[in-house]
Amino acid sequence: MSKKLIKSGMIVSSMTLVSRILGLVRDIVIANLMGAGAAADLFFFANKIPNFLRRLFAEGAFAQAFVPVLTEYEKTQSRDKVKELISAVSGTLGTIITVITILGVIGSSVITALFGFGWFLEWWNGGPEAYKFVLASDMLKITFPYLWFITFTALSGAILNTLGKFAVAAFTPVFLNIAIIFCAVFLSPQLAQPEIGLAIGVFIGGLIQFLFQIPFLKKEKLLVKPSWQWHHPGVVKIRTLMIPALFGVSVSQINLLLDTFIASFLQTGSISWLYYADRLLEFPLGLFGIAIATVILPSLSSSHVNKSAEGFSKTLDWGIRSVCFLGFPAMLGLIVLAEPMLRVLFMRGEFDMQDVSMSAMSLWAYASGLLSFMLVKVLAPGYYSRQDTKTPVKFGVIAMVSNMVLNVIFAVPFGYVGLAIATSLSATLNAGLLWFGLYKSGVYQVQKGSLAVLIRIIASGLVMVAALLYMTPSLVMWVGFGLLESIMQLIALILGGAAIYLVSNFIFGLRLRHFKVDR
Repeated sequence: MSKKLIKSGMIVSSMTLVSRILGLVRDIVIANLMGAGAAADLFFFANKIPNFLRRLFAEGAFAQAFVPVLTEYEKTQSRDKVKELISAVSGTLGTIITVITILGVIGSSVITALFGFGWFLEWWNGGPEAYKFVLASDMLKITFPYLWFITFTALSGAILNTLGKFAVAAFTPVFLNIAIIFCAVFLSPQLAQPEIGLAIGVFIGGLIQFLFQIPFLKKEKLLVKPSWQWHHPGVVKIRTLMIPALFGVSVSQINLLLDTFIASFLQTGSISWLYYADRLLEFPLGLFGIAIATVILPSLSSSHVNKSAEGFSKTLDWGIRSVCFLGFPAMLGLIVLAEPMLRVLFMRGEFDMQDVSMSAMSLWAYASGLLSFMLVKVLAPGYYSRQDTKTPVKFGVIAMVSNMVLNVIFAVPFGYVGLAIATSLSATLNAGLLWFGLYKSGVYQVQKGSLAVLIRIIASGLVMVAALLYMTPSLVMWVGFGLLESIMQLIALILGGAAIYLVSNFIFGLRLRHFKVDR
């Protein structure tokens, strides 16, 4: 079992790595084009809203509700019944998303006023920056249809993942990055408002992603005609699970939107500084956390259907050990190398040294919660695979309320950095509640040797930090480096830190056998 999980995890991670690298290239191009000014704030806002709804209706709550039910059908029903379920889900969900997309395009001004209230007040009072509200509303009309494309993309990806075909869904985001990069390089420079070109790139990228997965569904003979079946038993079960999951699985996204709402009242650049920090955070989060969560969900669902409590617990424990082994050093590395990474990746064109310093502060705050973000991704499937959506929703409400309170506490003295601090703390609370709930219910039992593994990971991480602090040049030296020398220095630090971490773990006695799942 562990070999299958490790192989699947490596496939998803490798495909995700390609996507994340292109995502960094995309952000480098955007930083060069627009820096962290008003234009960048507006594009990131227009891009964030449909992406938030994507997590609700597509990759997040929907996948957590759909995969366990589809797995159950795969294990207990005929192929025709599986096709009937897919037809019913695609037709019912598709109709709902179509209506939401149309309303979103028509009501883009209302949505912009809701989440960019500071810009709305400026427009309402006829202030000098009223154009932000108008332009953000116009851009949202272009980016909002991305929700429709990505919902069907996520549906087909969930089907392929359930069948063990992880590579296709993991590779698909590459096309979004390519589309945005293409428009940023060739279309935006031709426009008076370059951010409009980036919005068009989001639309095109969504369309390509949608079309890309169709041949793979056809190959599996699961490309069926959508049909509206609100009362289909499978649809009833999925929507019953999905409605509370809409909130529970998307707590971090709701928190980020709250950050955006508050940041619209802060100084120009706040949204952009948070965005660039979040993009670096998303690299290890997607590469490790989401990849591991993706591969264990079908396995956990299968263990639940087969009534294998021991296998369920061991698979979940494997996910926790794996995400700690990969996530802890990534968290420490982002904190230590925040400024060098931001400088090498983004400091060119309109993105200056001040933007590096401001973004680095938010990255320190976000990175402190990286392991918590990863653990939430891995622990949540422990509930959804058992078709329990109520418990994580309860924990999600607690985490979101705490985030709102912490936003008020930290935003006043620390500004936009306080928003990142609050998000990380609320994610830590959410992860702790999810873990304790699984442990208390007896669903998850800490496996023999797991505590020793975690101690070795922490010790090795601290050794890595000490080495990085010793090896990292001062900021004055970084400024004196040329581009090529800066890139080589950063690569050497990242690879050197990783090598020291791995060697330290080996010296402390950590071996591959500690990551096997004996079932």
